[in-house]
Amino acid sequence: MAHILRSLCVILALTAGVLPPLQAAVVVSSKLSSESAMLGQMIRLLLDAHGIPTVDRTKIGATPVVRKALLAGEIDLYVEYTGNAGFFFNDTADPAWKDLDKGYALGARLDYAANRIVWLTPVPASNAWALAVRDDLARANHLETMSDFGRWVAHGGRIVLVCSAEFANAGTLRSLERTYGFTLRSDQMIVLAGGETSATITAAAAGTNGANTAMVYGTDGGVVAAHLHVLEDDRHDQPVYAPVPMIRAAVLAQYPQIAPIVMLLKKRATTETLQRLNERVQIDGESEEAVAADYLKARGFLR
Repeated sequence: MAHILRSLCVILALTAGVLPPLQAAVVVSSKLSSESAMLGQMIRLLLDAHGIPTVDRTKIGATPVVRKALLAGEIDLYVEYTGNAGFFFNDTADPAWKDLDKGYALGARLDYAANRIVWLTPVPASNAWALAVRDDLARANHLETMSDFGRWVAHGGRIVLVCSAEFANAGTLRSLERTYGFTLRSDQMIVLAGGETSATITAAAAGTNGANTAMVYGTDGGVVAAHLHVLEDDRHDQPVYAPVPMIRAAVLAQYPQIAPIVMLLKKRATTETLQRLNERVQIDGESEEAVAADYLKARGFLR
């Protein structure tokens, strides 16, 4: 028996030198938000479908947690937002962040140079702060953009905005007022201490205390069900927060096919697409993975 065991050890040792090394699984992660997790699941499902092994570590924490894990090599890939690079590199004042293409190019260059992090193809949408008005109000007053809104309010349009204290006091609202030429009085605002967008959307939809406008994020799922219209930031006042998959360069070198695979997410993806997918998770209670799989199958990316 000892002779047999020694022979097996020799055979294993010899064959170990000629077998190809096992490919490491790609650790796909995400932030806690449902949108981040849903996009992370889309990427993971696409990679699996193309024969790239993955590990699911979605929803591990807020931005600082996930970012730190990526830089430390604890995860390999997750979806960030372009405008956040201004905070990562202490340069929020750069006007490039207000343009998707320029912000993407700048962030990609900085992150690769400093951290060997590669930015893949962004989704052409923005999850930036925005204002949304009730659909009936938008139709009656032809409100499509923030420029339309600014003119309407400046000429006496009736508005009651529901927003968070941060939105009202940290400069975002004031910046929009300066750019679009309107000013809101205190009696035209309902300021919520917590200010979750689910609460602002609900209040505007229900007309609570006369509310007809809500602070939202551009791709909020609740706006569809609440019959709100997100006003386009047509003068680019706010930074663009386009979802962008980020991957460690070493992992991309091992799996260069990841870049064209992930590019599939850009096809036919819009702000409205994300709103409707987010609605299924945030309002209808479907799982991020189920919504991701259904979306990919409906577009022929998965069987």
